[in-house]
Amino acid sequence: PLSGRSSACDDRPDMSLAIHLLGRPAIVSEARDVYRFRSRKSWALLAYLVLSERPASRAHLASLLFSEADDPLRALRWNLAEIRRALGSDGEVEGDPVTLTFSPDTMIDVVVVTRGTWAQAVALPGLDCVLLDSVNVRGAAGFDSWLLSEQRRLSAACEAILHEAALGSLARGSLTDAIGYAARSAAMSPLDENHQALLISLYRKAGDHTAAQRQYDSFARTLAAELGVRPGPAVESAVRVTRLAPGSQADGVSIAALVEAGSAAVAAGAVEAGVTSLRTAVQFADGFGDPGARVSSRQALAEALIHSLRGRDEEGLSTLHAADEIAEAAGDRRSMAEARAELGYVDFLRARYDRAEFWLREARDLADDAEWIVAKAITYLGSVESDRADYPTALRLLEESVRMARGLADGRREAYAVSMLGRIHLLRGELDLAAGHLDQAIAQCEHEHWLAFLPWPQALRGAVEQTRGNTVTAADHLEQAFARACQLGDPCWEGMAARGLALVAESDDDVDGAFTLLEDARVRCNRVTDPYVWLDAHILDAQCELGVRHGHPRTGSWIAEMQALASRTAMREMTVRALLHATDVGDEEAGVGAALLAAGIDNPLLQDRVARGLQLAR
Repeated sequence: PLSGRSSACDDRPDMSLAIHLLGRPAIVSEARDVYRFRSRKSWALLAYLVLSERPASRAHLASLLFSEADDPLRALRWNLAEIRRALGSDGEVEGDPVTLTFSPDTMIDVVVVTRGTWAQAVALPGLDCVLLDSVNVRGAAGFDSWLLSEQRRLSAACEAILHEAALGSLARGSLTDAIGYAARSAAMSPLDENHQALLISLYRKAGDHTAAQRQYDSFARTLAAELGVRPGPAVESAVRVTRLAPGSQADGVSIAALVEAGSAAVAAGAVEAGVTSLRTAVQFADGFGDPGARVSSRQALAEALIHSLRGRDEEGLSTLHAADEIAEAAGDRRSMAEARAELGYVDFLRARYDRAEFWLREARDLADDAEWIVAKAITYLGSVESDRADYPTALRLLEESVRMARGLADGRREAYAVSMLGRIHLLRGELDLAAGHLDQAIAQCEHEHWLAFLPWPQALRGAVEQTRGNTVTAADHLEQAFARACQLGDPCWEGMAARGLALVAESDDDVDGAFTLLEDARVRCNRVTDPYVWLDAHILDAQCELGVRHGHPRTGSWIAEMQALASRTAMREMTVRALLHATDVGDEEAGVGAALLAAGIDNPLLQDRVARGLQLAR
């Protein structure tokens, strides 16, 4: 659909069949009585077929769910027949590998949550519930690993859609609905500062300052008790209200001048002053009433908040949703595409990959002939697929982005895409290809004077040399990256460089120093509420690896944390690596789960590691 903001009732499709897998599973139809499953494994099989990225062979399904049966393939056939009876004429189950198809008007709740609009998703009865609640399957360790991973992923997806619904409702002026959705998302993840910042700001906008202060005080106490820290800048900003004096007005020329001045100040490094000017421009534009000025001022403010002011992505998201709503009302497809590309970028950083893909695909489709927006959307889509470990798709998208960036003479876009190509080759162990791409990205950053991005390819280049065993050269790249990142005050780049320096320290037999650097790297990259979440998992992976190798007493807790983070965000390779670390410390079932989840990941290094993990499990 074109919009994520039509009403819930308008967005609900005409359904011949509804399949509910969130909460207690059920299949319902208004037109007929639906056959009831006689086995819990039929529900498990249906969920696996719906959620798997590619069709599974019958041998794989039989091994996954029915290995303890006297005749696993016969048991599989019986359960497939159960699914076929329940679907009736609304679906087909056939072939080897098994394909599952549905009539166009079939509604599947997990598909709506991951690929639909927020307006469709909030109408689902099981939105706050766990996948396959109360469905316990015995004698299927591999399936249990898969189910736990999917439960975490879909819980995060439901949480993200509620957060998005709050922002979308706010953009439509439905404050009461927005507060309700924000409260539900905050309840699902009470320590998430972005949820708390949104809820507090919504109370403020509604004029309920007592509720806002009460929410802030409650969150501050929880943070102090659980983590020993204070609320971050996003939450602190939410409790402050800045308004223009009554009657303040400006014309279109003045608003454009404010936007230009604010953007110039941000570019020159005076970020706070620039953002203040841009906020003023937004308020003046609302008073002026011109849709173009209202959209352009919000886009400039959102860009500054997201790309220049760490910890303010939440305000940037709210601003983007409002810009998108105004642009849609005005029929301005290009502005809608711009807003949705940025919404996708923020969801990419937060590892909300399903939502990122939703927004980025819409941005690409709405951009029409605006190639620079298409190039941006494709670049971020490639980055999403890289984080999710769909490397062939990521390579195709990023290579296309590079071609488009060169055609547009967009050196910064090219540098970003090339650096992400370098990262893929590094993760796959293709070190010469990685070095070539990263050297190109570094040269491009220097040519474009894009010093704010330079530490990323430098740190990756250092990782290439560290993997090669060239610790002196690696340290040179990484120290440059770390020093520049600290000068910029960029938490993500600091964390990435510190991770590399930790591995260099281990290579130089400074094991204690390596663990200290890794702990520091995680603190650095998570010190704001809008970190690059993949990087946190990447640092955790190094902690687990070194912990296993050196018998660190906290290794078990690191592995558990990595498993939870990676499965919740659907980082497929990171989930597999976490299970492999668990195998290394004696969890025999984890190796089976790793082999299951690694199927289809095109990474020779990972597949070799999985094979060794299975041998260890046996």
